[in-house]
Amino acid sequence: MCKEGSTEIHKRRRVVLGVGNLLMSDEGFGVHVARQMEKMDLPEDVEVVEGGTDGFHLIDVVLGAKRLVIIDAIRRGGEPGSIHRFDLKDAPAARLGKLDSAHQVGMLEVLSLASLLGEVPETTFVCVEPESLQMGMSLTETVERTIPRVIELVLEEVTRSGGER
Repeated sequence: MCKEGSTEIHKRRRVVLGVGNLLMSDEGFGVHVARQMEKMDLPEDVEVVEGGTDGFHLIDVVLGAKRLVIIDAIRRGGEPGSIHRFDLKDAPAARLGKLDSAHQVGMLEVLSLASLLGEVPETTFVCVEPESLQMGMSLTETVERTIPRVIELVLEEVTRSGGER
C-alpha cells in the first residue's frame, strides 16, 4: 500500500464525480447521485466525490484519477429525464453551444488546466436532461426516476475502465 498523498495510489483511483447546484432543483442531480453512490459497497479503488459547484477546487480530484466519470445535469434540447453519455473527446462541442449547463464549461476548464499540469484521466460524462432549474433542493420526479439507470451506467463505465464492480 502506498502512503496517503503519494501519486502512485492516487493514479490508481477511479473517481465518480457528481457536480451541480443543490439549490436549483434538477441542477443538483450529480450531487444527489453521488450521495446515493457513497452508500454503496464499491471497490476500494473507486472514490465517489460530491463536487458541487467547486470548479477549479476540483483540480486535485481530476489529477488524482486514472479514470473519471462526471455526473451532471445538462441541457441538450431533449426530453426532461433523457440521459446523455459522452467522452471528453466529444465535449469540446460544449464550447460551441451544443451543451448547456450552469457549470459544464467550468468542468471543461478544470480538465484543460489538468492537461497543462499533468495527465488528464480517461473521462466520461453521464448527464441527465433537467426538467426544472428553479430554486428548490429536491429533484423533479422525472429526473429522480433516472437515478437507478444513471448509477448503472456509471458502474458500467467504472468497470469498463478496469476492475470489478
